[in-house]
Amino acid sequence: MYDLVPISLTGFNKLHEELKQLEKEATEVRKRVSDAREQGDLKENGEYIYGRQQLGFIEGRMGELRGQINLSEKIDCTQVPTDKAVFGTVVTLLNLKTQEKVTYQLLGPNDADIDMGSISIHSPVGDAIHMLTPGEKALAKTPGGEFHFEVISIGKSDIQ
Repeated sequence: MYDLVPISLTGFNKLHEELKQLEKEATEVRKRVSDAREQGDLKENGEYIYGRQQLGFIEGRMGELRGQINLSEKIDCTQVPTDKAVFGTVVTLLNLKTQEKVTYQLLGPNDADIDMGSISIHSPVGDAIHMLTPGEKALAKTPGGEFHFEVISIGKSDIQ
């Protein structure tokens, strides 16, 4: 049996939207490939060859998305408890070395985006934060070195 991967409702909806868009695109590409096939010699038919390659990439991505969707556990991040750092919470940390504060939302690997201020609960920092309460200190071993921090606060998310 497979373990379900937590995902925010927003992230889940993004996966569905991408899948719907790719399904439309695949239909169009299949039509172009069919039209190109009718033109004759397939060995020298660039439109046919390119269309088949493009269709392969699209169908591969659609398979990935279906797998992610089927193995997802949807969680409304606005409804999670904030007494501990768990999936969906917004956690503010104090870097004990530099005294800088940083805030992350803990999400799953399918919707975490560091540029948007979210990290995966399966990342080194996310794993170290998981289940901590405000005031607790921890260490995360990252590719960039060790990260010593203290949990300053835990809050609710504004996104589902």
